[in-house]
Amino acid sequence: MTVLPHEKQIFELEQTMNKLKEQNKNNSLWSQEELQKMERKLDLLKKNVYSQLEPWDRVAICRHPQRPHAIDYIENMTEEFFELSGDRTFQDDHAIIAGLAKIGNRKFMVIGQEKGKDTESRLFRNFGMPHPEGYRKAIRCMKLAAKFNVPIVSLVDTPGAYPGLTAEERGQGWAIAHNLCEMAGLPVPVIVVLIGEGCSGGALGIGVGDVVGMLEHAYYSVISPEGCASILWKDAGKNAVAASALKMHAEDLMKLEVIDAIIPEPQGGAHLDPKQAYASTKAFICEQWELLCDVPRQRLLENRYQKFRKMGKFESQ
Repeated sequence: MTVLPHEKQIFELEQTMNKLKEQNKNNSLWSQEELQKMERKLDLLKKNVYSQLEPWDRVAICRHPQRPHAIDYIENMTEEFFELSGDRTFQDDHAIIAGLAKIGNRKFMVIGQEKGKDTESRLFRNFGMPHPEGYRKAIRCMKLAAKFNVPIVSLVDTPGAYPGLTAEERGQGWAIAHNLCEMAGLPVPVIVVLIGEGCSGGALGIGVGDVVGMLEHAYYSVISPEGCASILWKDAGKNAVAASALKMHAEDLMKLEVIDAIIPEPQGGAHLDPKQAYASTKAFICEQWELLCDVPRQRLLENRYQKFRKMGKFESQ
């Protein structure tokens, strides 16, 4: 298991306690009272460490190799899932997963960005960076959902849209812009959940919705901290400074009204207790569906328009 720098003390103490408990099975060297005292020490250490996380620590949590990805949420939140493939123009983009699903016995169209977990799957998923055909597949499935009055769930987790020449040749910018326009007018509820990284237009391409929820340690930004540091200071090593300056975590984005809700993660991050993260996300989706399902179509579209129209802070002189 990958241990993050801020988790090192916790991990070492947990390892020590596990060894002591194992030794105690055959030979009671430590009393129950002493073990309980160490448990309390561990709980206090966790509380202190996790209450003082810096923005860059949270970026590390968001990028943890064991953090659940879209495919994990789909497998653990849905009772049924039928995947749909292809954009009907060029080819299937494996960085985007799309399909019909049942969540809490309600029908949804689920769209997700998938990064992959090992070298083979990461190459297959292009590290979660969609090509234009991925965004075309996503909007094709969303319009299919609208045709049959099926609500949409979008799971955002991408370091950005693929920036390569082939993507530009096939109209990357146009594909994202087209999705923004089309998603703004979808006549069914659209629930967006940021489960990991949400970078730039790559995230926005499936990120326009009636409600935007965000996992506690996810981040949502116009650019990655490394990219920001490289541009502003010509030094990618200033990523921690950039992570703080970008105000890209849930608490900051709530104040700016970029997101609507913070979905709590297990203490220390979703990678430490994925089941809890799945349960919290599923509860959020079902709760929002109950609030949106009876909203009249025109009201739904107007509320969505106003939600994105009022984002940002302006000053006039």
